[in-house]
Amino acid sequence: MKEQLITKKILKWYDLNKRSLPWRKNVSLQKRQYYILISEFMLQQTQVVTVIPYFNRFIKDIPNLKTLARVQNKKLMKLWEGLGYYSRARNLKKTSQVIIKNFKGKIPDNFEDLKSLPGIGDYTARAILSIAFNKPYIPLDGNIERVLKRYLYLKRENEINKENLIKKKSVFGLSQRSSDYAQALMELGALICKPNNPLCNKCPISKNCKSFKKKDFNLIKNTKKNIEKYFILKVYKKDQRYLLVKNTKFNFLKNLKIFPMEELSKPKKFNENLNFKMSNMKMNIKIQYLKNNKRISSAYWIDQKELKNYMLPTFTKKVVKYLEKN
Repeated sequence: MKEQLITKKILKWYDLNKRSLPWRKNVSLQKRQYYILISEFMLQQTQVVTVIPYFNRFIKDIPNLKTLARVQNKKLMKLWEGLGYYSRARNLKKTSQVIIKNFKGKIPDNFEDLKSLPGIGDYTARAILSIAFNKPYIPLDGNIERVLKRYLYLKRENEINKENLIKKKSVFGLSQRSSDYAQALMELGALICKPNNPLCNKCPISKNCKSFKKKDFNLIKNTKKNIEKYFILKVYKKDQRYLLVKNTKFNFLKNLKIFPMEELSKPKKFNENLNFKMSNMKMNIKIQYLKNNKRISSAYWIDQKELKNYMLPTFTKKVVKYLEKN
């Protein structure tokens, strides 16, 4: 009974306050399911405000699964450029091809089949099932986790681990409006139960929130341990052009164009020229200027004045900008 009351309050708040997002447009069922698939891939590791313009460009150029399955990789990566985590784009295309080949062009509506698709894990499967298919799932994203931790005042390490949070989310109950309810919980975390300075006076469930009663809104996180790595980045310049290589060497930025690089293991003296943060890895980079590039295979020359015309990861663009300034 208590869960039903929470559900009604959250849905009532959502109906009055939900954001107008492009993947929430009132379109045909088939289009809606496609929109949710694209948005959920884009929203992995990326915030809503960042995703919106990318999503709009993407569906304008690639409006359905058939187009996605046939799109040239160059065009796909150009549309994804700047979003990062490029394996998501490659997996998205592979997923569309599998759906067309094995599921008659229809996105599967069950957990196991969705999980079998490239790039779809537990969370993304639950999100697609609840939002696109109105199935009774609550996908546990960062926003819902935050609401849950505060509502139940979960602080200890054993309380905030993923397994316990999955069990505890039952406190929110379920709704026949599963699609709206999953989005309502996410929206509550994004707009009201914010990481800093939550807007408790506007929260529909603050009356029963343990953190609100205790006036303690600090969150304890299970954080990834930061990894520090050291690299020599080799710069070959000819006229106004820089030499890049296709990255088959490192797990980050796989198959994308980067400067030739070598990883060093804990050097004693390392005067880095620049630092770069990628996920939980801190990259310490020392620039080495070289002239002879005869031994480098699969080399690409790019003109720094025409940087916007190349399909390059943000990392490479930032290195070029650094080199031009220094």
